[in-house]
Amino acid sequence: MSVKINSLELENVKRVRAVKLEPTQNGLTVIGGNNNAGKTSVLDSIAWALGGNRFKPNEPKNKDSVIPPALKLELSNGLMVERKGKNSDLYVTDPSGAKAGQTLLDSFVEVLALDLPRFMEASSKDKADTLLQIIGVGDQLEKLEKQETSLYNKRHALGQIAEQKDKFAKEQAYYPDAPEEYISASELIQQQQEILTRNGMNQKHREECERLQEKHDRTNEEIERLKSEILKLEEEVKAKSKELAELSDNLQQANKTVEQLQDESTMEIEESIENIEEINVKVRANIEKANAKAEAEKYKAEYEGLTVEIEAVRQEKRDLLEGADMPLPELSVQEGELTYKGYTWDGMSGSDQLKVATAIVKSLKPDCGFVLLDRLEQMDVTTLNQFGQWLESEGMQAIATRVSTGEECQVIIEDGLVATDNTEKPKWEKGAY
Repeated sequence: MSVKINSLELENVKRVRAVKLEPTQNGLTVIGGNNNAGKTSVLDSIAWALGGNRFKPNEPKNKDSVIPPALKLELSNGLMVERKGKNSDLYVTDPSGAKAGQTLLDSFVEVLALDLPRFMEASSKDKADTLLQIIGVGDQLEKLEKQETSLYNKRHALGQIAEQKDKFAKEQAYYPDAPEEYISASELIQQQQEILTRNGMNQKHREECERLQEKHDRTNEEIERLKSEILKLEEEVKAKSKELAELSDNLQQANKTVEQLQDESTMEIEESIENIEEINVKVRANIEKANAKAEAEKYKAEYEGLTVEIEAVRQEKRDLLEGADMPLPELSVQEGELTYKGYTWDGMSGSDQLKVATAIVKSLKPDCGFVLLDRLEQMDVTTLNQFGQWLESEGMQAIATRVSTGEECQVIIEDGLVATDNTEKPKWEKGAY
């Protein structure tokens, strides 16, 4: 069972002259009053009584009194806590009359319950670290955070490189009419020589054909001459006729060959030789563009791979936090910051901030069943009621101050004294909680 404050009696502490109060066990007890009436002095007195000399006010005695401060608190575990005498010495007495000291109080009183602004004004990281300490996953989450940061930085660098490479590739000139590979002058010259060789063979065939034509013509002339001497040279005519027949066959074959011959043009190769450097510049540009694009695609692929890894780490973090026993539903840690209902601390309402802080205090030291809250005028009455109902449902006791003299206040302080005590009025009459 968590320890709560059953009653308190204060005299001559800061602005308090004399205040006696029995706060409600579960829910919200609001101490109201105007500014400088002594409301905060009541909370400071409770903190001093239970928290030790580190909470001792700089000027603890009421400036209008010659009597030393006197503080008396009765706790739900039966302990009586007093500070009295000239030096405001601490006396802790259990129900059997045995004496104890600050060490016993420290065993069940959470420091943040006495000084909630210390938590509420802490940095986002410190708030998150406190929550992670409670749920026991701080070391695991820190390791995952470092892993995520490392992957994110690596992915960011790769993304920048990929963008640069992609931009460079897009800026490169491209020539669709250029060949895919560099042109070699020696290969072009070799191709030219092969064509010239083939053309030379064609020329030989033509010359051979001309030679045969000339010989054919001479032979025919000789035949004509010999015909006049046919009687005498019959045998010679026969021989020449035979020779002519052979020559006719050869000539016919040669003509057919010549008709099929077609010279190849070296103009294109000659132009390529003349423009080889210009063509190779285009080829080089196309190759560089293709290489740049390939590099960009490579870095993009690595970037996407790291994105998958980062999401896996983030999912592991979400699984870790979702499986943890949180002080409040919808309370979590995202990217190193404490969040509630999806909002970071600065985005939460004032009542949600108090709810989160109170729940964390309860989780830090479950034996501490109370918390001190200052300046609740930031809440309207409806929100105040909702907060009080939540405290009651959680079995938590809260003693708070509010600049108000309305009926939502259980006690109203004026000039360090209890001016109005509404603690006996029904809740539905005074609208509290």
